Amino acid sequence: MKQDIGVIGLAVMGENLALNIESRGYNVSVYNRSADKTTKFMEGRAAGKQFHGALSIADFCESLSVPRKIILMVKAGEAVDKTIEALLPHLTANDIVIDGGNSNYEDTERRLTTLAEHHILFVGSGISGGELGALHGPSMMPGGAHAAWPHIKPIFEAITAKVGNNQEPCCTWVGNGGAGHFVKMVHNGIEYGDMQVICEGYDVAKRLLQLDNKTIAKAFADWNEQRLQSYLMEITAAILRYEENGQSVLDVILDTAGQKGTGKWTSINALNESIPLNLITESVFSRFISAQKELRTLLHQNYPQPAVNKAINCQLHDIEGAMYASKLISYAQGFELIATKSTDKQWGINLAAIAKIWRGGCIIRSTFLDNIAAAYEHETIDTLLASNFYKHVLPEAIASLRNVVAAAALNGIPVPAMSAALAYYDAMRTDQLPANLLQAQRDYFGAHTYERTDKPRGEFFHTNWTGEGGDTISTTYNN
Repeated sequence: MKQDIGVIGLAVMGENLALNIESRGYNVSVYNRSADKTTKFMEGRAAGKQFHGALSIADFCESLSVPRKIILMVKAGEAVDKTIEALLPHLTANDIVIDGGNSNYEDTERRLTTLAEHHILFVGSGISGGELGALHGPSMMPGGAHAAWPHIKPIFEAITAKVGNNQEPCCTWVGNGGAGHFVKMVHNGIEYGDMQVICEGYDVAKRLLQLDNKTIAKAFADWNEQRLQSYLMEITAAILRYEENGQSVLDVILDTAGQKGTGKWTSINALNESIPLNLITESVFSRFISAQKELRTLLHQNYPQPAVNKAINCQLHDIEGAMYASKLISYAQGFELIATKSTDKQWGINLAAIAKIWRGGCIIRSTFLDNIAAAYEHETIDTLLASNFYKHVLPEAIASLRNVVAAAALNGIPVPAMSAALAYYDAMRTDQLPANLLQAQRDYFGAHTYERTDKPRGEFFHTNWTGEGGDTISTTYNN
């Protein structure tokens, strides 16, 4: 009997995704480059279930019904290309290859074009939810060759998380090209921001308010029952409570953070698209700074620490408001980046649908994603800051954010993500920024020209500031 679908790569995500698919009634063929992993899986977690363990690419492909449906769960980059190269001699027209890793969307578009030349349908699908999500129901963001969607849709919708009274699957066809992996990249960027904001809230509670881990855990758990309800808040409360031999494990973890690159890619794309994604970018920089542990320790010894300053009355509830405001702003920036890229690439991404599939299964699932989905469904907006939901809830939360950022600054506690959120909010709600002076400076030293408030937009002027510059001007550009 031929298998319904195949999974290549039996690391944590691949193994759990394969088990998830099989548990929904599908026959699954599995293959791993290291044959011992395949054997171990077949003799262990897969024993007695509807799996075929292939020890060669040829056997793997031969075991699948056509059109073949193959999910690659291998490391992004060269490993994906090498796996595709190994598959190609064994594939036939209209077979479907799905990259379920965190690939760069530009690599996905290149592979889509290459495989189309061989009449193979390629799909780049973001998969979020971590180990447990892959096993029990992730959020999935497929994009690429749309002709593949009818063939994989039943399987994808069966294995994803379900939300709401109607048990809507947390999966939708995102768009053509690299849309699926681009959306997953931005998801991960928002994840960077969420994690950093939570860490800053914890840091202010611990260092400024002098609260212990259990007290902070209770506060976070309480907030998780309210407007800050999210997966990351849930696990943070659990982490804060966790002890081994009476000692908090959190307190003995070295303060150096790792990363796999998707947050950095998000920031790079925001720069390329001229989107002010400052909160997520500061979150990426914060990980860079954390990695400089030895240098930070040296500078800690060389520079005086500020005395405790309680000039700002910062309370525990202010931390909750600051985290809420910052998260809202981070999501607004992320969705703006998706919208801009979708327009540029003509992907046609449905922003409401993206908000809906992020409500369950994925790492950034949050209660206010329902509000974001509703805003995009029922309003015509260029930014979430213009939505009725944001205009209703953001001003009150911003008051708390001001208190936290001010108190943290006076007490030498870095809150880069929260500070970035506040700066973004204040800049976006300000009609008159000092960019008029900046344009004058550019025109003074480089004859870059400027627009005038008393003339129509699109007309450019130059002033001979020194009397020696003449009438020659520089080319006008905004990149």
